[in-house]
Amino acid sequence: MKISYLTRSAVVVSVLLFFFIGITSQAQTEINPKIQAAMKAGSARDLGVFFNNPIDLTTPGNEGTYGKSQAEMIVRGLFQKYPPSSFSISHHGKSNDGSQYAIGSYRSGSNVFRTYFLLKVIGGQPLIHQLKFEADED
Repeated sequence: MKISYLTRSAVVVSVLLFFFIGITSQAQTEINPKIQAAMKAGSARDLGVFFNNPIDLTTPGNEGTYGKSQAEMIVRGLFQKYPPSSFSISHHGKSNDGSQYAIGSYRSGSNVFRTYFLLKVIGGQPLIHQLKFEADED
């Protein structure tokens, strides 16, 4: 059976298009690497750059809506009490309204915190609207 040049070309273009769309959509849902680096380094200042004003923040002992600078101080306290030994994102994606989300694991010695991020684009930049650190009881 002989396949025409046009048919082969259409198949190749379709495969390349599918591959390119997959890479593009994956890149669009990735959480900013600077946010991940700030978490790994335990840098509240670097993380605070990406806070929306206000931000919904949950840490052990604190839960509420805070201004950017107050939220940065709370996160700094968490990082001082629980210095990072590792941070990794286990799941991330994008919702229909364009918001990005991520679920990760923040480790400090024997303490493990499940982290949740919700980012929305404001002025062309994704900002953290919600950040949660919850003790992982598993």
